[in-house]
Amino acid sequence: MALAMTSSSPQPPPPSHRRRRRPHPAAPTPNANSKPKPRAKALPLLSDVGVGRDPSAIKYYARVASNLAGAGRLRDFLLAAEGLRAAAGDDPSFAARISARLLSRGVAAAVRDRGLPHVLEFLRDAQRVRVPAAEMLDADASDAVAAACRMVLEERRMAEFVEVVEALARYGFYVQGIVNPMDVLKIFVKKHDPDMAIRYARIFPNSQLLLCNTMEAFGKRKELKSALTVFGALKGQLGGINMFACRSVIDICGHCGSSVQARIIFEGLLADKITPNTYVFNSLMNVNAHSLSYNLSVYKHMQNLGVAPDLTSYNILLKTCCNAREFNLAQEIYEEMKKKECDGLLKLDVFTYSTMMKVFADAKMWKMASNIKEDMQAGGVRLNLVTWSSLINAYANSGLVDRAIEILEEMIRDGCQPTAPCFNIILTACVKSCQYDRAFRLFYSWKKSGIKISLSPEQKICLDGGAFTFCKEYPSNGSTTLMVPFRPTVTTYNILMKACGTNAERAKSVMNEMRRNGLCPDLISWSILMDIHGTSQNRDGAVQALRRMQRIGIRLNVSAYTVAIKACVANKDLKLALHLFDEMKTHQLKPNLVTYKTLLTARSNYGSLQEVQQCLAIYQEMRKAGYEANDYYLKELIVEWCEGVLSSGSDNRDFYNLDLQPKRKESFNLFLEKVVTVLQKDVDQNQIVDVRGLSKVEARIVVLSVLRKIKEQYLLGTAVQDDVVIITGHEKTSRTEVETSAVDVEHAIVTVLTDDLGLEVLIGPGSHLPVLANPKAPTKSRSNLQVPTNFTRPQGVIKIPVNSLNHWLKKKAARD
Repeated sequence: MALAMTSSSPQPPPPSHRRRRRPHPAAPTPNANSKPKPRAKALPLLSDVGVGRDPSAIKYYARVASNLAGAGRLRDFLLAAEGLRAAAGDDPSFAARISARLLSRGVAAAVRDRGLPHVLEFLRDAQRVRVPAAEMLDADASDAVAAACRMVLEERRMAEFVEVVEALARYGFYVQGIVNPMDVLKIFVKKHDPDMAIRYARIFPNSQLLLCNTMEAFGKRKELKSALTVFGALKGQLGGINMFACRSVIDICGHCGSSVQARIIFEGLLADKITPNTYVFNSLMNVNAHSLSYNLSVYKHMQNLGVAPDLTSYNILLKTCCNAREFNLAQEIYEEMKKKECDGLLKLDVFTYSTMMKVFADAKMWKMASNIKEDMQAGGVRLNLVTWSSLINAYANSGLVDRAIEILEEMIRDGCQPTAPCFNIILTACVKSCQYDRAFRLFYSWKKSGIKISLSPEQKICLDGGAFTFCKEYPSNGSTTLMVPFRPTVTTYNILMKACGTNAERAKSVMNEMRRNGLCPDLISWSILMDIHGTSQNRDGAVQALRRMQRIGIRLNVSAYTVAIKACVANKDLKLALHLFDEMKTHQLKPNLVTYKTLLTARSNYGSLQEVQQCLAIYQEMRKAGYEANDYYLKELIVEWCEGVLSSGSDNRDFYNLDLQPKRKESFNLFLEKVVTVLQKDVDQNQIVDVRGLSKVEARIVVLSVLRKIKEQYLLGTAVQDDVVIITGHEKTSRTEVETSAVDVEHAIVTVLTDDLGLEVLIGPGSHLPVLANPKAPTKSRSNLQVPTNFTRPQGVIKIPVNSLNHWLKKKAARD
């Protein structure tokens, strides 16, 4: 291989066994008046030089290669290095003689002039010729490469940035110094891109920690799916899964409100023969604190696996009992904890006592709560703000307002500074016990002068240095008056608004006072005002308050709309209530159980088909949303509406009472589906009514619903064009307490059609044998059906001819 160099390049040392070449005799003599032109001289062949046998040649060519690199000629540098390595027999001394300073200068220049792709290509080829270029770069070159990478990051070319960092890491570059990895991972979190985040985190040696932090970042944004994707990547890494990641992902499931997913993860660990530690069990129980039965099973499983519960485990069990209002079980667990404390196995903390205090406060067991306070003092645990608040709440929930105020004063003497929620608890107790005037008196008294408490000299010494204000001293007895200020919050004023009862003007004055004190009424404030308007039969005031909230920029929620809907329902304006209901769904707000129940109970009867269809639509939507409604109530309303086709609907109440009892809720689903199907059909469509699977009472309701719909449409000018066909089938149904056969269903339908309505019916598929009505002597016996004794009547189909329907409709129209 031969390499060409300019005349300015250093000349190689002449080998001792070679003679200097003389100029060619035919070469022209240069003119004295002309300057000689520089001529490019070529390096001799490396094979001719014999590098492997001459160490000085290695030094010389290493210097040549370094100069090439320093001049920015990185490709020539690699060619020289590759040729020399081949000729020198892979002698490692060549790479050690390359100038790191010149190489770094060339790389920095290449980054500026030709960009990162050229440098990455150089680093790749340098590895091929066994030159550790990335390790030889100095701070300047490394900074230049890092700056170029940061430029790519600032331009948010994220895929390119990750590819560059991956390549630099492969070539031995110190990628940790480019940028803080978590800053890049946060960008991927904001972009909702867990796959790229995983790819980037795996570049670094501490990838597990980075993935855990990324998973938690997704969890804080409540992106559970992305967090689970990162968790799956953690599980797939070598070295197995760590318990910290398991605990973190379970906590994330709880934060995202998916306790079911937390259970799935836990069961997956057990399936993989992994024994969770105490912290994982605690996180799982904390996420499922709303399910007492599940947490008790987890606690039992924890014991079976030999995992010792700690104080946190017991505290979470107490919290679960508190949420489930299982006060006796909480007391048993508490006694077990006290026994373990006596044995030196546990040391109860303030959280334990505070939880038990809340348990008894919710149960209105103020004596038991007082005993907890004594246990704390005996155990040397000082009551904190939460514990004192729970104790005040225990007395307040029991209606003992005076005793609650005494506890508040005792709390201050103990050196615990009360906050606004402590005062709010007492005011709420006054409102719940309908002591509205006292709530206002306490509020204005506290607001004017706070709470003043007389302290003895010893108590004053204990409180010195705190955040209290000593306003006056009495030299005669040495006592001191302590003044604790009261700073009302928005919640405080909301409580006062509830104390206004149905006086909307007084509630508005409370809102104005709130504003004068620098506070802004919130969503709850306006909802309370709307509720007061609705209670006082002021529908317009409630709607105006709702619109005012929209104008001032308050983001409405489901509760606000529900209060406004309730006000409309209370004023018997269902049309406006339904309008607000549709408006709420337009704003992507999902109705809750209270919203649905408010609308469903808005009517005591139905006047038209449209109203029934509206109610059924709301009911179906409610059931699809996962809520359960009062099936019995809705069924009665439908019965009352469909019985309107009869001359008197009150004669059949005993007949319905046999089947309207809510014995089996699953029976209502099929019935509702049948009613909805027949009521959604147009009158000009084929009226085929399928009552198979229904009881005789439900079948009667469905058939009467069809006739009521036909009647209403006829009064509006829509004539009947086809027969009504009722399919009863042959099977039995056991959905009620007593089995009902198809014959019984058929008999009930024929009876109401012929005896009660005077219609002509045909029984049996393809049969033209009429069953005539006998309106003069109505009876429910089968003898009224004019069928020959020797005729075997086919079962399964009942037909009402169109002519009979039109005749019946004309008579009904003339009578109405």
